[in-house]
Amino acid sequence: MADSISRRLFTTLGAGAVLGAGARQTLADDKPTSPAPPKPVEAAFERDYPEPKFKPSWKKPQINRVLVADFVIYAHSELDLARKLIDKEPGLLNAAMDWGNGDWETALGGASHMGRRDIVEFLLDRGARIDIFCAAMMGQLEAVKAFLTLQPKLIDAKGPHGFSLHFHAQVGGKESENVLDYLQSVKPIELKPNPFLKKPGDASKSGK
Repeated sequence: MADSISRRLFTTLGAGAVLGAGARQTLADDKPTSPAPPKPVEAAFERDYPEPKFKPSWKKPQINRVLVADFVIYAHSELDLARKLIDKEPGLLNAAMDWGNGDWETALGGASHMGRRDIVEFLLDRGARIDIFCAAMMGQLEAVKAFLTLQPKLIDAKGPHGFSLHFHAQVGGKESENVLDYLQSVKPIELKPNPFLKKPGDASKSGK
């Protein structure tokens, strides 16, 4: 009799455990899940013009887009990680990322509009191709003048994310005040507060 009761009790408890586990799983399944982060999507494209006669030979694989994106992102503010990735893949140096709708950005472009002189100097030392936006942030007045002499319309050029020449000179701080004054003499604009400009008393952006 005792054995029979024990068997019935064991069966009842076992069934309860199974039902309880099922209920817990149902509740877990009903919990809202965080949406997956958006992934880049290549725009649909079909030629409406003659196909080029020259056919490039793809002898080596392209650098992975995730690696390019990570390098450009780190170059905005993380010198050690930017150095680690370029040591891993030197071809990243002048790689550009399209953040969408032709918003192309290189590591040098990101470091420049953030005012990160330490990262810019590191990239230039590795051989990055300097442009007018970088020159403006670095306070290279003669280089900026030369660019604008060559192509005056560059005064209205936009860098990554639409940042202007004036913006780049502004984020350069005191070292690029001469460039900002020159740009204002060529085309004066209303200067809004720059969100990336280091304020007096702030710790060094380079973390030193």
